[in-house]
Amino acid sequence: MEIGQMKIGSITLDNPTVMAPLAGITNLPFRLLVKEAGCALVCSEMISANGLVYGAKKTHALLNSDPKERPLAVQIFGSDPAIMAEAARIVAQRGADILDINFGCSVRKILKSGSGSALMRNPDTAGAVLKAVRAAITIPLTIKIRTGWDNSGDDAALIARVAQDCGINAIAMHPRTATQGFGGYADWRQIKALKQQLTIPVIGNGDITCAADAQRMMRETGCDAVMVGRAAIGNPLLFEAIIARLAGGSPPAVDLQKHFGLMRRYVADTVAYFGELHACRMLRSRLPWFVKGMRHSSRFRKDATRIETHAQATALIDRFAQLQAVAGL
Repeated sequence: MEIGQMKIGSITLDNPTVMAPLAGITNLPFRLLVKEAGCALVCSEMISANGLVYGAKKTHALLNSDPKERPLAVQIFGSDPAIMAEAARIVAQRGADILDINFGCSVRKILKSGSGSALMRNPDTAGAVLKAVRAAITIPLTIKIRTGWDNSGDDAALIARVAQDCGINAIAMHPRTATQGFGGYADWRQIKALKQQLTIPVIGNGDITCAADAQRMMRETGCDAVMVGRAAIGNPLLFEAIIARLAGGSPPAVDLQKHFGLMRRYVADTVAYFGELHACRMLRSRLPWFVKGMRHSSRFRKDATRIETHAQATALIDRFAQLQAVAGL
């Protein structure tokens, strides 16, 4: 199949690949890595609308961006129409290209506030939020949903129709129920059903672990783009492989030197952005994602828990890279 551009409202994407918003993961340093690997659209972590409106410094810091990652989508969550509208204006003023609203998070504290997946149980509230936000901004508006609270897909179909009627420009669907979390499997048939019901673009998400999965999802569901989540956390180069596969070619051969180079730059960018102390604490848990499945990864994971400086992190990567070279990997 040929790969081409995709439009979300006034924004044109170079290819049909999107990085899913992931709490604690899709910060600016990580988004830059993914963008460099070819991902057409990156998205911020989930951001509290209340935090933006009431001026929380840590919340506003999540809006920091870099021209190299454009176009950028920013995802917010909340359930009060007025608060959501004001938060949307703040996001647009800070230069986001697309605003996304979370309809999929099923974390208990999010549900208690009536946000995330809870909105899928309340179409009237959902409609009020969407109308208020749509009236507040001119940039493209998208939502990310789950199947709903059961496997029927009825919740998703209803919310999607409401969203389309409110002028939403695209919908991303993760076809697991709100109660599944990441368990079980993603029912791609629900993505196909949603695509057949709507006239706006549908982005498919869920259980894409390799380039072949992305190609199969687009072929089986007819979705307009694929959104990759957990599989890209330690492997940003997955987007290169997906783009090559969708273009009808073969994914590039695994290049460990390039992979380790990305790790080193991720360390450097994270330290530069967060400061060495905070960054190293984060890297203790994040660097092991990049070596999952490789030989001696358990040893790397153990050593990573002791990272205290930028130099230590880089030296750890260098030693591990030498181990892989000796092993012939």
